Amino acid sequence: MKFTTKLFAVAAAFVISVSAMAWDPREADKLEGKAQEAKDELLADDPSMQAFFDTAAAYVVIPTVGKAGFGIGGARGKGLLYEGGATTGIVTLTQLTIGFQWGGQAYSEFLFFEDAGALEDFKRGNYELGAQASAVAVTVGASADANYSNGVAIFTRAKGGLMYEASVGGQKFSVDVSE
Repeated sequence: MKFTTKLFAVAAAFVISVSAMAWDPREADKLEGKAQEAKDELLADDPSMQAFFDTAAAYVVIPTVGKAGFGIGGARGKGLLYEGGATTGIVTLTQLTIGFQWGGQAYSEFLFFEDAGALEDFKRGNYELGAQASAVAVTVGASADANYSNGVAIFTRAKGGLMYEASVGGQKFSVDVSE
């Protein structure tokens, strides 16, 4: 009983501290240059991706997602949410995978929201993309065959590393919106 009470107290403190986290303009400033660089590199690889930036209700740029695994794997990255060309939030991606996997890699991830409804679902926080959601790896002309799925289009651009993988997992996103 005593252990359960302590465990509950620790969990409650964690929830309170996480919910107390708010928009940090310094963190957004640090991410801004990296996000712009990732966007520039994406457009250099495939200039037709500009159409997604131009027509999306909003988009997220996560400049670097680090992913590693050996049986159990994970990934994490932070980026920015843009609405109308302005930074409106900091986005954290977390992923847990289970299955055959070995290695590590880094990539950039881009999420585009087709309309205000898809964006609002995302901004409510704790948005998850299940294992069935797939990202399009950016190569020249990648955007030509890409479509929105449930109002979201996802693209990745490899940065480096090597990973062998046949695993199941999903990505979870949390959003700290500026006020």
